[in-house]
Formats: sequence, structure tokens, C-alpha cells
Amino acid sequence: MVEASRADFYLVTVFLGGGAAWLSGRAVASTWRDYRQAVIYALLLGCAVRFFHFALFEGTLFSLPHFVTDTAYVLALATLGFRAERATQMATRYGWLYRQAGPFGWQRGASETSREDAA
Repeated sequence: MVEASRADFYLVTVFLGGGAAWLSGRAVASTWRDYRQAVIYALLLGCAVRFFHFALFEGTLFSLPHFVTDTAYVLALATLGFRAERATQMATRYGWLYRQAGPFGWQRGASETSREDAA
């Protein structure tokens, strides 16, 4: 849902809003806060992105479809940033229990499964 031009959408929503969302999701996870706080920050970032479209490119300030689109994208990147940081935290701080399984997840480490198999 592009309002004015694709370049405006990519600059404000994808680059600025997405970058801020990724960093805010990682910041929330790095301080061991709950995911709900990342959602609240994403909603606030969605409002800020909508305001930037209005202030810089004469977009519509109160447009529900555009707000939902911007906020959904920002929330998705905040979630990915949160999960990436949390997966790294779990693997590094609790390395005796967990190992990182891809960029966004973790699972029980090999030492735990070998102990269960031996028993």
C-alpha cells in the first residue's frame, strides 16, 4: 500500500522505520524485557512512520490502511530483531543448556541429549 511514491515508502517505512524497529527489538531483548514491550514500541514506531509520511511527503496522517501496513511491517522487523538477539543471548549465556538453531531460535544443546541417551 504505497501512498505517494515507492521511493517515499522505501525510505520512510522500509529503511527508517524498519531499521528503528530492528534496533528497538534487539534493545528490548538485550535488557531481558518481555516481548510485549517490543510490541508497544512497534506500535509507537508505526505512529512515527505515519507522521513522517504526513510531514515529509504530504501523505494522509489518519489513514487506517496505511497505518496498519506500516505498523505490520515495523512489528515484523521488531519481532525478528527481538528473536535474533534472544537466540544469541540464550546460546551465549546459557551455553551449557542451549545452542543456537538458526538466526532466530535455540534448542537444547548436544550435551543434554547425549546424557539422556546414555541413561
